[in-house]
Amino acid sequence: MANRLAHETSPYLLQHADNPVDWWPWSGEAFEEARRTGRPVLLSVGYSSCHWCHVMAHESFEDQATADYLNEHFVSVKVDREERPDVDAVYMEAVQAATGQGGWPMTVFLTPDAEPFYFGTYFPPAPRHGMPSFRQVLEGVQQAWTTRHDEVAEVAGKIVRDLSQREMVRHAAEAPGEAELVQALLGLTREYDPQRGGFGGAPKFPPSMVLEFLLRHHARTGAEGALQMAQDTCERMARGGIYDQLGGGFARYSVDRDWIVPHFEKMLYDNALLCRVYAHLWRATGSDLARRVALETADFLVRELRTAEGGFASALDADSDDGSGRHVEGAYYVWTPAQLREVLGDDAELAAQYFGVTEEGTFEHGQSVLQLPQTEGVFDAEKVASVRQRLLDARTRRPAPGRDDKVVAAWNGLAVAALAETGAYFDRPDLTEAALGAADLLVRVHLDEHARLARTSKDGRVGPNAGVLEDYADVAEGFLALASVTGEGVWLDFAGLLLDQVLARFTDPATGALYDTASDAEPLIRRPQDPTDNAVPSGWTAAAGALLGYAAHTGSETHRTAAERALGVVKTLGPRVPRFIGWGLAVAEALHDGPREVAVVGPAPTDGRTAALHRTALLGTAPGAVVACGTPDSDEFPLLADRALIDGAPAAYVCRGFVCDLPTTDPAALRTRLARP
Repeated sequence: MANRLAHETSPYLLQHADNPVDWWPWSGEAFEEARRTGRPVLLSVGYSSCHWCHVMAHESFEDQATADYLNEHFVSVKVDREERPDVDAVYMEAVQAATGQGGWPMTVFLTPDAEPFYFGTYFPPAPRHGMPSFRQVLEGVQQAWTTRHDEVAEVAGKIVRDLSQREMVRHAAEAPGEAELVQALLGLTREYDPQRGGFGGAPKFPPSMVLEFLLRHHARTGAEGALQMAQDTCERMARGGIYDQLGGGFARYSVDRDWIVPHFEKMLYDNALLCRVYAHLWRATGSDLARRVALETADFLVRELRTAEGGFASALDADSDDGSGRHVEGAYYVWTPAQLREVLGDDAELAAQYFGVTEEGTFEHGQSVLQLPQTEGVFDAEKVASVRQRLLDARTRRPAPGRDDKVVAAWNGLAVAALAETGAYFDRPDLTEAALGAADLLVRVHLDEHARLARTSKDGRVGPNAGVLEDYADVAEGFLALASVTGEGVWLDFAGLLLDQVLARFTDPATGALYDTASDAEPLIRRPQDPTDNAVPSGWTAAAGALLGYAAHTGSETHRTAAERALGVVKTLGPRVPRFIGWGLAVAEALHDGPREVAVVGPAPTDGRTAALHRTALLGTAPGAVVACGTPDSDEFPLLADRALIDGAPAAYVCRGFVCDLPTTDPAALRTRLARP
């Protein structure tokens, strides 16, 4: 018999709908039930593509005896961290403060007033490696709740007081200067791995936002070291097992320093960010590898994550059926020499050399993750293309990983920006159309008549949870990219509506600091606020970038001032922890460059000369530059006001703060102007 989760839209919650555990979704009713019955709350937080979440579910939440104990002694609440990042954030802060580490599944025990008093992550079904079993934890918590209730309540109250008394993020009163940006670059240089690319040791995550900073810093200053770090990291990731050498797209992270063995889940946000990084790298260098990876990743997004409604699904699981009924991590992606011979016959040896498949294997049980350990030039290109296609066709006959079909507003905003730009750079209008489809879904389904965003939807049905700061910021970023690429000013208008919400409901008017939840959001034990970038740009730094871009488009001093105030946190944190505020540093580079504003005017959108100037403007590497394209009498973009044709010919104006250089009708001259500081 299904439990209450059967009525939810979250794929993660629906995965638990048939558990014998009497789950509740996060709700006031769940905590009222805890108060009515005098029971503590078990809060379990995870997400659909989380490997260890699946493991704990199978070992404990599908076990009838464990479920019976939970149902008798606890009110059990299940949360999808991707739907409720605010709930996840405040309790993860408590877990990390208490244990020094965190992760998912997150397991927290709460009072009926939602105050935490005991913490953990994954617990095994039997004691293991010094870790208690989940049943032992449950029995210990129940005994403490029953026999030492006053002590538990005191501990919970102290934890909440300690969290609430922690200083909110301190940030400088002004944006970072040149000195802070140089210090950040030096800090990254010290942490850089020159042999393998990337930063730090294992596990290694794609440093998407740091790469954007390095590319922008090079474009503005000419610093070759910054470009070299970006190029080398991108090449090593693209040649490693973290990149899907058959189907395109990146796995979540590499478990080793060499990018060989990934954690195989594929996330929308990683691939949207990396698609844009590789497109920008190609724009800066003309690299064939960067072009290939950008396009393959874009094609992966459209082919495997696009939903029937035009949005993009959140993730593909790491696990899949290995053919024997067992769900095994990486089963869909790895190969043995015998499997190559079965598919390729006499070409198996070539494939093994090309992709680094060995008898010993690079993964588990003699299996190998495909890589490109050698340069492609030593192999026959036509033969390799045939081998790759045959392997891909064979792989499609394997049981595919599960897909989390929910549409997250923020991550779709990132995908809109990536696909719009990639489509424009490489003359792929189908990719731009895919971006427009996702943007249309966000407006139709996620955005209400008051310009408030819903966090998620599924199957065209809007979810119940309010958007958080990253949703407003990343969707605005996507709309701004669409406005520049398509010349359709309606996307600029939509971005403005979202950013007005950021100013009104997420910003501290006294300091300019930003909060992750709106001022009228559901109150939690602490209002979450985190400016550091993690797997995605923080809502704070993403908002700073979108505010700055909108100000460049419109000349709004209100939005520019808000962006500058928000960037004060980068002045504070950039020199200290540059790896964790990469997008903030990238936005600061745009601020230092202006950012530049390019107005392209022509007699008609289909005019070839106008299109040439427009494309040249989009391919300019000036950090954070915005582009407006339209006819001289267009009122869709403030940048186009009073910009005239030159002797009847299309013209481009390069401006800063709406103060423009002399216009040009020559794409080559425009390219030169955008390339120089």
